[in-house]
Amino acid sequence: MVIKVFLASSSGSTAIKKKQQDVVGFLEALKVDYTPLDIACNEDNRMWMRQNVPEDKKPANGIPLPPQIFNEESYCGDYDTFFDAKEDNLVYTFLGLPPPPGSKEAEQADKDNIVENGTHAEENLDDTIVPVEDRNGDSNKEVKQATDENEEGEGDEEEQEGAAKEETAESVGDEAPTVKEEEEAAVEETDEVTEDTEGQAEEEEEQEEEDLQSEEEEELRQLEEQDEQGSAVVSGGSTFFIFF
Repeated sequence: MVIKVFLASSSGSTAIKKKQQDVVGFLEALKVDYTPLDIACNEDNRMWMRQNVPEDKKPANGIPLPPQIFNEESYCGDYDTFFDAKEDNLVYTFLGLPPPPGSKEAEQADKDNIVENGTHAEENLDDTIVPVEDRNGDSNKEVKQATDENEEGEGDEEEQEGAAKEETAESVGDEAPTVKEEEEAAVEETDEVTEDTEGQAEEEEEQEEEDLQSEEEEELRQLEEQDEQGSAVVSGGSTFFIFF
């Protein structure tokens, strides 16, 4: 988009020159690209300007005076409307250009948009309300699906735990008789060893008693023999003394 400023370089009016300088100086200060078109030295420029200024914007005599400002073929305004836009910080809007970010006009446009959108939102609040079920439909479905999957996973885990417990119980049941049998066998062996030990002890006691009894009988027999020998000696001695 090209901004066209129609000027009169050889105008004898001091007021027109001053207005032209104000417009051009302000556009240069804003770094807005524009094309100056001289109507004093170019009859085509003057005729085009007069033809494209709207009738309702022309003065009473029907001859518009410079400066006149256009955006391509679209009419923007004259000096007075340009000055009003400058006072209201709406020069870019006047020129039909987007305001640069960070400019006062851009900030004002943002505020206007917020107010406009807020009012619009309040007016259409009832139309824009969406039921919670509809807004969260997909998420609820996902949550439900995840819950079902978790429940299925827990059910599988419980079945696996139950199967593991049954296997453990079966293995314990299989091992239990073996342990019991081993204990019984050990008791039986202990009893047999005990019986053998007791029997051997009894046999040893009987043998000792027999040996002791044999010794006592042998001692008694020896004592009897000694008594018999002593009696014989005494009897022989007495007989011997009688003969002398």
